[in-house]
Amino acid sequence: MQLIPLPQKTKYIPAGENAGLIEIIGCYPGYGTTLGNALRRVLLSSLDGSAITAVKIKGVNHEFSAIPDVLEDVIQIVLNLKQIRFKLFDVEKTTATLRVKGEKKINAGMIECSSNLEVVNKNAHIATITKSSGELEMEFTIEKGIGYVPVEQQNRTDKEVGVIALDAIYTPIKKVNYSISNTRVGKRTDFEKISLEILTDGSLSPIEAFSKAVGVLVKQFSTMEKIGEEDEEQEKNDILEANEKEEKETIVKNEKEKAEKEAKEEEKEKPKPKEKEIVELKNLSTRTLNVLEKSEVKTVGDIAKLTEEELSSLEGMGAKGIKEIKKAIGDFGINLKKEK
Repeated sequence: MQLIPLPQKTKYIPAGENAGLIEIIGCYPGYGTTLGNALRRVLLSSLDGSAITAVKIKGVNHEFSAIPDVLEDVIQIVLNLKQIRFKLFDVEKTTATLRVKGEKKINAGMIECSSNLEVVNKNAHIATITKSSGELEMEFTIEKGIGYVPVEQQNRTDKEVGVIALDAIYTPIKKVNYSISNTRVGKRTDFEKISLEILTDGSLSPIEAFSKAVGVLVKQFSTMEKIGEEDEEQEKNDILEANEKEEKETIVKNEKEKAEKEAKEEEKEKPKPKEKEIVELKNLSTRTLNVLEKSEVKTVGDIAKLTEEELSSLEGMGAKGIKEIKKAIGDFGINLKKEK
């Protein structure tokens, strides 16, 4: 089986502050554009970074304001804040403050940061206080994210008065460009070399950015490689679930049938109402029992064969005794024989 050769090697050449050149040598013909374009798109759109997403300025309620003794208006200050780059460690979101008094130029290095936050471009200009009596106080919200997220797409639950939301420029990449040139591999001269120029904001190096981009692409393609495996796994799980469900239903059915069978057997073992002896009847007085026994009436069935007139003709049977008998056998749903 003939396989497409893999690139021979990757080389990094520093090209200035926060800039570098990545050379991918020995790509199969046509793969220079395929790989170069994919890497460029991922570098520009899919790397995470940190940016200011909201700012609260003391004495300012909205961005269309001017601050006393400050040269820049709020809109210009917001634009300057978007240029500040950060490194955020161990957390996804944090806050920082800026408190400055007196006539001076304010830069990002004056921001008071916690231990999990670092300002990368400390010389970035923020504002200028024009008088010694002037002051500027701000509170920033810094978050991690990917790419560029405008205010409209940000998931903001707090809408505190005076808090100005900013379009978040998370991407740490300022510029990416690539070119393709031919190179010799063995006897062939149509193999390609990718020259990838990367300029970052300083929050990570060009080689770190390249490695992250490669990692993103590998993860994306690795999920496609497993096509069909998930379906097979899902099918196996469905079969197992169906078997478990069928087994449970069988157990429930068997238990129900067993309970019904036991109930029927128990019912069979119980004596039928007419087979009950008269001594088992409740609320029969001793006098009534004696009268029945003397007349050879031993079971409920014997009583049911008699009419009320026949019962009253028994020696010693009175109206009270007949009433007791009717009530006792009535509890079993049995009545005296009807008169013809």
